[in-house]
Amino acid sequence: MFDLAKVKGIIFDYGGTIDSNGKHWAEVLWESYQDQKVPVTKEQFREAYVYAERYLATNLVILPEDNFHILLKKKVDLQINYLIEKGFLTKNDISINFSIAISDQCYNFVRNLISKEKSLLTALKNRYPMVLVSNFYGNVQAVISDFGLLEYFDDIIESAVVGVRKPDPAIFGLGVDKLGLPGSSIVVIGDSYTKDIVPASKNGCQTIWLKGLGWGDDDEDATADLIITDFMELKAAFQLD
Repeated sequence: MFDLAKVKGIIFDYGGTIDSNGKHWAEVLWESYQDQKVPVTKEQFREAYVYAERYLATNLVILPEDNFHILLKKKVDLQINYLIEKGFLTKNDISINFSIAISDQCYNFVRNLISKEKSLLTALKNRYPMVLVSNFYGNVQAVISDFGLLEYFDDIIESAVVGVRKPDPAIFGLGVDKLGLPGSSIVVIGDSYTKDIVPASKNGCQTIWLKGLGWGDDDEDATADLIITDFMELKAAFQLD
């Protein structure tokens, strides 16, 4: 059970939480593929998505200065090229530049979403120290700076920088250390049960699970101290005016 009275600091996840309101990024991208009428199946898209993520994890494609629009363009380029190489798409299918159209749509989705969240983030920042803990490509500072979010966080723990990735509980341990508070005084807010809620709990933190459209099915017994389905529900959770 979430105990607001004990909270003295907050650790936020970024991707899937702040930037997509609990919806897994594979699902955000798939919606854009459908809107842009890319003639592939969801299974073909999933294959391309996994390929691109694995490629980005082992190759220096995303640069520290890349904002989210640039990141999206590079990521979707990899996906589209994979779909062509596998014969799921032909060059005749590409009557428009899918990479640009999809990147534009997803980038604007995030910008509009974050603009609605800023008043809530401001209220939380005025009350608590906040740290960001994220699996990212080494450019999360450029991404959140472009969206005007850098000022909300006292520190940033990024997997590509610290060399530890979720679900390793050690990455949340680094966040706890940065806040300088006992785990029981910190609440972790994230969209992934396995990558956020479980490892945060292992650090003794309270947890708020922003449960949205995920990549796969969660365990039936998956839970958290508080489960919400919309980012703005944090306003009630923290009893903000």
